[in-house]
Amino acid sequence: MKVLKTLTAAAALLALGAVSAKAADPVKIRFGWAVVPASMVPIFPEIKDKLKHYGKTYTLDLLKFQGTPQMITAQATGDIDISTLAFSTIALAIQNAKMTDLRVISDEFQDGVTGYYTNKFLVLKDSPIKKVEDLKGKILATNGGGSAVDIAMRAMLKKHKIDDNKGVTWVEAPLPNFGAFLMEKKADHAPSVLPFSENPKLQEATRVLYTQKDAVGQTQMIIWAARKPFLDKNKAALTDFFEDAIIAMRWFEDEKNHAATVKLVSDFTKIPPAVFDSWLFTKKDYYRNPKLIPNLEALQKNIDLQKDLGLLKQTIDIKKFSDLSLAEAAAKRM
Repeated sequence: MKVLKTLTAAAALLALGAVSAKAADPVKIRFGWAVVPASMVPIFPEIKDKLKHYGKTYTLDLLKFQGTPQMITAQATGDIDISTLAFSTIALAIQNAKMTDLRVISDEFQDGVTGYYTNKFLVLKDSPIKKVEDLKGKILATNGGGSAVDIAMRAMLKKHKIDDNKGVTWVEAPLPNFGAFLMEKKADHAPSVLPFSENPKLQEATRVLYTQKDAVGQTQMIIWAARKPFLDKNKAALTDFFEDAIIAMRWFEDEKNHAATVKLVSDFTKIPPAVFDSWLFTKKDYYRNPKLIPNLEALQKNIDLQKDLGLLKQTIDIKKFSDLSLAEAAAKRM
C-alpha cells in the first residue's frame, strides 16, 4: 500500500511538473504585417538581445500579407492573432466581417502630425494642373478604392466639388509604380508615400499639389488589432510584448542607433541603405507614439469620413472597439 501511495504521489508530482512546464512555455503571437519599415515588428528577432521578454514569455510567428484586406480574412478565420490594419480597414473588419470582438490595441504610425511627414499628392512640374479644381476630367492613380490614400484623394475632390466617380478617371497601380505612372504620363495625378516619395528622380520631375494633411487632417494610418478572447487569455505575455515594443521603438529612434537601424531595415528589405538614411525614424518620417497609444480622436474622424464618402454603411464608435490597457500597463513599467 505504501508503495502504491508513493507511486501515486510521484505521478501527481510529475503531472504537476508537466503542467507547470506547459504554463511556462512562451505564448506564440501570430503577427500579421505587410511592409517594413511601416511595421518594425518583423525586425524584432534581429534585436532580441536588446529586448527583455522575447523568447521567454512570448515568441513571434511573423506572417506577411499583401495588404490589410487579406489580414481581415486571416483574423476572421483565426489564422493570426494581431493584425496591422489601416484606418480604412478596421471599420470594415468590424462592420462587414462582423468581428465585433475586434479591438484596437496599439498605434503603428500616424500621418500629418505637426512636424512629421505627411503623404504627398503629386503632378508633373510642367503639368497645367495648378489647383485641385484643375483635376476635373483628369486621370488619377490609386492603389485601390477605399485605401488610405484613395480616401484622401476622394475627400479632397469632394472639398472642391468634383464628383469622385464621374468627374475624374481612375487607374489602379501598386504604390511603388505611381512615380513611373506620372513620369510616363499614364496618370495626371498620383499619391506618393514613404519610402517612394524620397526618390530623387521623382522629386526632380514633380511638385506637390496638396498633402494628406490638407485633405483629411491628422490620420491614424495604421493600428494593431486583436480579438478580445486572445487578449483576455494572454494579458501577461502581451504586456511583456508591448514593453519590448516600447524598448525597441526607443532604440530605433535613438540617434546613436540610426546607422544600425538603417542597416537592419536595408538588410531585411534588400533595399539600399541610401533610400532610408535621410528620413527613417527622424522628423521626416511618419509619427509613432512612444507609448504605442493610438490617436482615437483622429481615428474616429477618419472612420466618419469613410461614412461621408459612402464607403461605410454607418459609422462606428471606435472607443467601444478599443483596448489600450496593454500599452498603458507596459508604459507604466518604463
